[in-house]
Amino acid sequence: MTSTRSKPFWSAAQRQAPLLLLVVGGVVGAIFLKDVLDFQTLSENREHLVALRDAHYGWVAAGFVVVYAAMVAFSLPGATIATLTGGFLFSTFPGVLFNVSGATMGAVLLFMAARWGLGDRLAEKMQTSEGRIRKIKDGIDANQWEMLFLIRLIPVVPFFVANLVPALVGVGFIPFAVTTFLGIIPAALVYTSVGAGLGAIFERGETPDLGIIFSPEILLPLLGLAALAALPAVVRAMRRKSEV
Repeated sequence: MTSTRSKPFWSAAQRQAPLLLLVVGGVVGAIFLKDVLDFQTLSENREHLVALRDAHYGWVAAGFVVVYAAMVAFSLPGATIATLTGGFLFSTFPGVLFNVSGATMGAVLLFMAARWGLGDRLAEKMQTSEGRIRKIKDGIDANQWEMLFLIRLIPVVPFFVANLVPALVGVGFIPFAVTTFLGIIPAALVYTSVGAGLGAIFERGETPDLGIIFSPEILLPLLGLAALAALPAVVRAMRRKSEV
């Protein structure tokens, strides 16, 4: 007979199992796939991929989205290459739609696993705490949408970090999913368009400029969008100060 003392342990283990599975899968993938999911692999297999796409467009598109989602959920290396592949195979549109859909699905899976395993309890502890921790939690709750848009629009935040942190501080599912889908569109559009032009790059034997997103003509509009996303939070903060 299972003792009542062991039940909380098994309950906690069951809740943490999906997150542990993703972590272990990510570590294993990082070890064995770090030299596989790269630009050279895409270049060497481009003709086979194009032939497969032409023969089974619908299945390849669906499979691409699923594979992309798995890469994001397991935080595997090569997400940028996957985005380029989406543009190369499906052009800028609908390639950007496939890229954003796969990335959002994977982010949501990782978010839910982290929230179910650790986030709900951690957020509850923050909510019942006093002092500075409680103020941080209240600030997060008051500015969820702005915070989430900011970490998506500013490309310096690692994608897996932007998926995990919201889960650990009690961000809601709907704000996370919506801001992920909409917030990653600008950067995804840039890299998808680069991928759409890979045919010419392959013919010249060159590699794409993956730092293009940090060029002024790309980065400045992204920072402008981030500023707009943060504006409501800034206005609320100023109003609170004026009321004190």
